[in-house]
Amino acid sequence: MRIGGGGGGGCEKGVRRKAGLQFPVGRLHRLLRQGNYSPYIGAGAPVYLAAVLEYLCAEILELAGNAARDNKKVRITPRHLQLAIRNDEELNRLLKDVTISQGGVMPNIHEMLLPRSRKARPGPSMEL
Repeated sequence: MRIGGGGGGGCEKGVRRKAGLQFPVGRLHRLLRQGNYSPYIGAGAPVYLAAVLEYLCAEILELAGNAARDNKKVRITPRHLQLAIRNDEELNRLLKDVTISQGGVMPNIHEMLLPRSRKARPGPSMEL
């Protein structure tokens, strides 16, 4: 019996370290087992899931950081997350049904509402 340790084996930390991940592989493995998604969960499934989640988070945070820098802000706010996700085609398709609280809307003015230009439109030509 171990003193001061939690349950379960300690091999997950080694897997996480070997894979070079920041996301918790052991926790994801436990959640996959408890979620009743499948009767059997392979050893590589939580590692792959952790890698995918870490990549998505890094991508969103990088784009949101760029949006914050464009607005001359130091902190990333929900507005920056919204701008980052909606301006990226693939992330927008992935998160199309997601509502980000305090995210606002994308700046958009319909063409019909814009003032007409002062340039005279060329009429039909009179040349023969």
